Amino acid sequence: MTSLVSRLGFPSDAKAIILNADDFGMCHAANEAITEMLVGGHLDSTTVMVPCAWAPEALAFAAANPTLDVGVHLVLTSEWSRYRWRPLTGNGSTLVDADGYFPADVRSVEENASVADVAAELAAQLEAALHAGVDVTHIDNHMGSVYGLHTGRDLLGPVFELAVRHGLPFRLPRVVEGTEFGADLQPVLDRATQAADAAGIVILDRLWTHPFALAGEGTDAEETYEQVRDGFLELLRAVPAGVTEIYLHPMVDSAELRAAVDHSSSKRGYERRLLADPIVHQTIEEEGLIRIGWRALRDLQRR
Repeated sequence: MTSLVSRLGFPSDAKAIILNADDFGMCHAANEAITEMLVGGHLDSTTVMVPCAWAPEALAFAAANPTLDVGVHLVLTSEWSRYRWRPLTGNGSTLVDADGYFPADVRSVEENASVADVAAELAAQLEAALHAGVDVTHIDNHMGSVYGLHTGRDLLGPVFELAVRHGLPFRLPRVVEGTEFGADLQPVLDRATQAADAAGIVILDRLWTHPFALAGEGTDAEETYEQVRDGFLELLRAVPAGVTEIYLHPMVDSAELRAAVDHSSSKRGYERRLLADPIVHQTIEEEGLIRIGWRALRDLQRR
């Protein structure tokens, strides 16, 4: 099969990257940072968490800026202890915990969610974004809750149905190398990528990020911005040929964010800072990395 990067019109040895921001719409702090980074050209795309309280602001921005690449971050989990969100389809389903919210962990989703409930909820989230006027460029998934990371039971069927029906690429990597996933997930990915290819869904070669948490938080060994940046530069220098999405969670490190999340608010602020850091952009140029957006993948799929 012809490589994705070649199908996009680049040489076979080209190193293409997509800098994506997850969690658009989670809170106002996320919206502030992500809109700033998108308008400033420091991000290539973002995805909206439609069930969250600040999604209307994010969706309105996306609808008003249709040339920017904005997708839907399909949600089945709600991980924070003080700030939580519920399914759009209501709480009388297999998608909620005892308090009526999405469960905090992925394992609970894999063990308890019915395929029918997942299909209805994910369709509702995508339809809400489309109804808001967003020219949705792609879909991905919050916390990897559809991949089968913990029990091997994936929920990719409903996702693939949406991707085919709406002509949208989906964030699914072909290989586990460089990801937070264990090597034992590779057989799951192999089956999933075969199914995606058979359905004509465009997927990535790789999905990379750096550690979500701020190392040593609250101790004398807490990571500095410079250490976070240096780790990110190492990641950029390691990008091989193909199409690699690098996803981050830039947010404004504000009182609102610190009240909402249980940890690592400083890391979110650092990610906002590093995306605009001239050293990061210089490294991208020095490494010959080609920045693209998800719209190019969507155009390829729809052709």
